Amino acid sequence: MRLVVISMTIATVVSLIGTPLLIRILAKHGYAQAIRVSSEGELYPDHESKRGTPSMGGAAIIVAVIVGYFLTHLLTWRPITPSAMLVMYLMVGLGLVGVADDYLKIFKQRSTGLRARTKLIGQAVVAVSFAWLSLQFTEDGGAPASMAISFVRDTAIVLPIGLFLLWVWFLVTATTNGVNLTDGLDGLAIGASIMTFIAYVIITVWQYGQNCAFVDSVAATCYSTVSPLDLAVMAAALAGASFGFLWWNTSPARIFMGDTGSLALGGGIAALAILSRTELLLPLLAGLFLITTLSVIAQVGSFKLTGRRVLRMAPLHHHFEMLGWPEIQIVVRFWVIHGLCIGAGITLFYAEWVRS
Repeated sequence: MRLVVISMTIATVVSLIGTPLLIRILAKHGYAQAIRVSSEGELYPDHESKRGTPSMGGAAIIVAVIVGYFLTHLLTWRPITPSAMLVMYLMVGLGLVGVADDYLKIFKQRSTGLRARTKLIGQAVVAVSFAWLSLQFTEDGGAPASMAISFVRDTAIVLPIGLFLLWVWFLVTATTNGVNLTDGLDGLAIGASIMTFIAYVIITVWQYGQNCAFVDSVAATCYSTVSPLDLAVMAAALAGASFGFLWWNTSPARIFMGDTGSLALGGGIAALAILSRTELLLPLLAGLFLITTLSVIAQVGSFKLTGRRVLRMAPLHHHFEMLGWPEIQIVVRFWVIHGLCIGAGITLFYAEWVRS
């Protein structure tokens, strides 16, 4: 636990101090994201007050995670592990895809950023390379990832390499886009991400204490997760960096994290799910992101099939904005919903161990 506390503390401090420095730099050069405005036949919530707010704040989160993780290992003189490096690789790789998207939004003033196809290709390249690399290293007698589909631990369903790459691509793309879609109100996505990362700290610390590598226990009760303690250190760095950023991103936001942050955080969540062998638990641990994604799918599907919209505007949080709900009220209530989903996920995780 000492490593986890150190990592979270360092990342929080770096993010708290680094984010306002980034705000000054971006504001000085006028690097602000374009704001969508209502037009004839296409209404948007009134976000005129957000005009001029700097974006690309996800860069501060990424730097804080990197500093928090590596400085923790330097201070405690512990070796880094391939598992944690894979989480960092997916986070930074997707963050760079987000940088390209934010560049177009900020410098070209194109509010939609990268074309959807271009963004998906970038995400696919990073996700598939992450999947392949996760099978190439050996730690504690095994690879960081498993080709078996996992719930709380690996199931009996083992995928061939081709399907495994597609499975990881799906998980990564779904999670990153879920976080990206949720990032529409001040503090909403980053607050939900903090809860998810803390959940993974709890899960990986528990897996470390009950790990098959050094616990004399039957296979049904121990966990085969590779380097769970270092995954906990990485999850703690992600939680701390996000917590520090929330101080500046809460309403009224001084800075937006942009796609640089949302894609990086989504990558971190997906990587932790895959490497901690809790893939099918992800819909609960990332509950709000799933609900938001489903609201967009329902809106688009309904309009294409029937010509009618089920919501006043998608994603779901904008629907409630259009109904007149205050932004703060939407954010807090959605956090409550996300917390309930995570509570259910942690309960299932623990209940499986008790039953075993």
